[in-house]
Amino acid sequence: MKIALPALPGLAPGALGSAALGNGAGLASVEIFKATRFEGDSGKVVFFTVTPSGAAIGGTGCFLLFSFTSIRDAEIVIGRAPAGCNDR
Repeated sequence: MKIALPALPGLAPGALGSAALGNGAGLASVEIFKATRFEGDSGKVVFFTVTPSGAAIGGTGCFLLFSFTSIRDAEIVIGRAPAGCNDR
């Protein structure tokens, strides 16, 4: 729980941001490759394939990034003794 809980806030922004990027990239690819626009077929392809896959990849990536950061922070010693302290 110490690692998974701090990693959860990365899931939502990663998924939303990469879904937006995937949506933009999908629409750009439709324009570049001159896909057919018959009854909105190109928009359906972008909305139902590219956007969810981008959200899944981005959400997973941000979750892993935040979890690796949490693991690394768990190993760092936070309470160190002051440098000039002598035990008598």
